[in-house]
Amino acid sequence: MKTLYAFRTRFFALIMTGSALLSAGMISAQPCTPLGDGTTYGTNNVWIGYAYQGKNFDTYKGYVTEGISSNPNFDESFGGDQVNYNTNGCSVYTEGFSMRYKLNQSFINGNYLFTVGGDDGYRLSLDGGSTWPINNWGDHGYTTSTYTIALNGPVNIVLEYYENGGGNRVSFNVTAICTGTGDPSIYGTNGVWQGYIYQGMNFDLYKGSVTEGIASNPNFDESFGSTGTYNTSSCSIQTQQFSARYRLKQTITQLTNVVITVGGDDGYRLSLDGGATWVINKWVDQSYGVTGYSTHLTAGTYDMVLEYYQNGGSNRVTFGMSNTLLPVTLINWSASAPSADQELLQWKCTDAVNFDHFEIQRSTDGRAFSNIHTEAGPGPGNVGASAGNGGTQSYSFTDQFAYNGMVWYRLAMVDLDGNTRYSNVITLSLRQSRVANIYPTVVQDGNIFVEFTQPVSQAKLEVFDMSGRKLSEKDFAVLNGRQQVSLAAGGRAGITSGLYVVRLSNNSEILAKTIVVVK
Repeated sequence: MKTLYAFRTRFFALIMTGSALLSAGMISAQPCTPLGDGTTYGTNNVWIGYAYQGKNFDTYKGYVTEGISSNPNFDESFGGDQVNYNTNGCSVYTEGFSMRYKLNQSFINGNYLFTVGGDDGYRLSLDGGSTWPINNWGDHGYTTSTYTIALNGPVNIVLEYYENGGGNRVSFNVTAICTGTGDPSIYGTNGVWQGYIYQGMNFDLYKGSVTEGIASNPNFDESFGSTGTYNTSSCSIQTQQFSARYRLKQTITQLTNVVITVGGDDGYRLSLDGGATWVINKWVDQSYGVTGYSTHLTAGTYDMVLEYYQNGGSNRVTFGMSNTLLPVTLINWSASAPSADQELLQWKCTDAVNFDHFEIQRSTDGRAFSNIHTEAGPGPGNVGASAGNGGTQSYSFTDQFAYNGMVWYRLAMVDLDGNTRYSNVITLSLRQSRVANIYPTVVQDGNIFVEFTQPVSQAKLEVFDMSGRKLSEKDFAVLNGRQQVSLAAGGRAGITSGLYVVRLSNNSEILAKTIVVVK
């Protein structure tokens, strides 16, 4: 009796387990044969989808179709969670299963946006499964991924999906994107730029062309409207994260001095040789700013390229150019620091016509410049301008500037009529010793103080005017701590009001240097 009871108990348990598996779809009440070969592609916008029990395409169960003859897009939830999903063949239980959809689709020439979503893993191939430009093959809630590509002709699309637990859903969408027409390599002429606009900061998706400037005047200031969209000859763009490339063939008929300014928010750069080199290059995220470039151009045609991108926030790009005949040809312009206490500026010029003088200008921020020295132009006795003096003249100036950090210089060239042109900007990095300090910088009684962080022997204190002429000098055997010194000591008495450079040194280095104002 005990043995019979145990047998009945096990038999009843087997019946209950089989009923549960049957109701869950894990076993079939009737034998079934999966239909379809698992490899054939759908056509005419209708996918063939192959269903597998197991998330790694383990047991083939049959096929389904998705999409309709006019539209391949679909969104499939398989009838719900943990149910039987019917195929042409056998049903698949919607827990721990996978799908492989195939479609041979022909595309007309253009750009297309693919959007694929899934809960859980999904991936999309456009070459029959060799590569996966969309690949989110992991467990997660429903998410979507996008991919943009230019297509022309037939494409073997494969969309794979698996579900590991919980919800289940897979979706596919493809839309054609408006694409610009015309050749973006053509240059504008006669002062009118041809501009080519792209969605994306790296010239990603060409959207169409625009023009900037007017006949004989290439200057422009473009802010791309205020509506969030900007129209081109073909398509509109969203004015966030876009780029533009402007082209202009600019003809110079004779030797000409050119001053060019380019501005942008965000990145901008300018080339005069078709993009091979960039004479202005500020290719970074930034608020609106302007960069200048000055040079002289020989007669000829220049392939000017102005590129711009916008990453976020405001958007604006500007171009300005002024050109006049050169009153003087600048052959060389350079700056160097032969020692820690001087900045040597040198330049050469020739072909001076109706020229008056040079002005050396200095800046400590690269934007605001001030005159520090005036030099008469070439001519008889080096006074005023010369009329057609074709010789080469050399100039130099030593700047007694006390500064820690970067300093910028440029050369202003002034005509007899007051018109001014500028050289390119050059820079120097200046550093001073911190062994000693000189103060105050505003002197009323003719006395200053020197203070040391350590004892110094064989020290020398010198005072110069702003042209570099030494006015006084005082020697010290040993200096330590704080000491008062007269500016006139060891030299000219009665230094008048004005600006002076005070320099403290020993036999091997400059210890301190500063500019003081004497009142």
